[in-house]
Amino acid sequence: MSTPAGAAAYADGYLAEDDACGEARALGTAAGAHPISAAGGAALSVLAATISARAVVEIGTGAGVSGLYLLRGMAGDGTLTTIDVDPELQRSARRTFLAAGYGPGRARLINGMALEVLPRLTDGGYDLVVADAVPAEYPGYLAEAIRLLRPGGVLVLEGVLDGGRVAEPGAEHGPGTAALRETAALVRDDERLLSALLPVADGMLCAVRR
Repeated sequence: MSTPAGAAAYADGYLAEDDACGEARALGTAAGAHPISAAGGAALSVLAATISARAVVEIGTGAGVSGLYLLRGMAGDGTLTTIDVDPELQRSARRTFLAAGYGPGRARLINGMALEVLPRLTDGGYDLVVADAVPAEYPGYLAEAIRLLRPGGVLVLEGVLDGGRVAEPGAEHGPGTAALRETAALVRDDERLLSALLPVADGMLCAVRR
């Protein structure tokens, strides 16, 4: 029987990343942005394709790794709205998208704090909302995502296992871990959402807006 670490490595290597994604991953890693794993990115592509997503919000642009995976799964006329506080990373992401063949109209990059930008977006106007950003802000991301999603829209919160710390309720952890644990409970208990916590990457909490 394979170890969990071995299984995760196998999943990450199941689909080879192309040069555009590899370069974006290297840039993001060097900048400390912690790009989503290859297995997690592939899951985002599949989710976006499953619902033929045309309007997607991404919280946490990084250097564009997760954005590339989302664009690959989205409908050909879809637009990715991606938010990040780091303008240099967003410039890298824009170059990544263009190099991969996605024109300027396919991605709208907004520089700013997510909890200040999200309230300006349209109620019920999005098919998919993905968050991979500041753990302590996840409860706020959740509240905004529920407002933004159309019925049948999908929410993805990445990194919710926090390296396994979320599964240790009796241990002393920081505010980020506590916020992730709170968010997971809020999603589970919200009657507007049908949810599943997937052991992909560092934990991918997915939910459908009823």
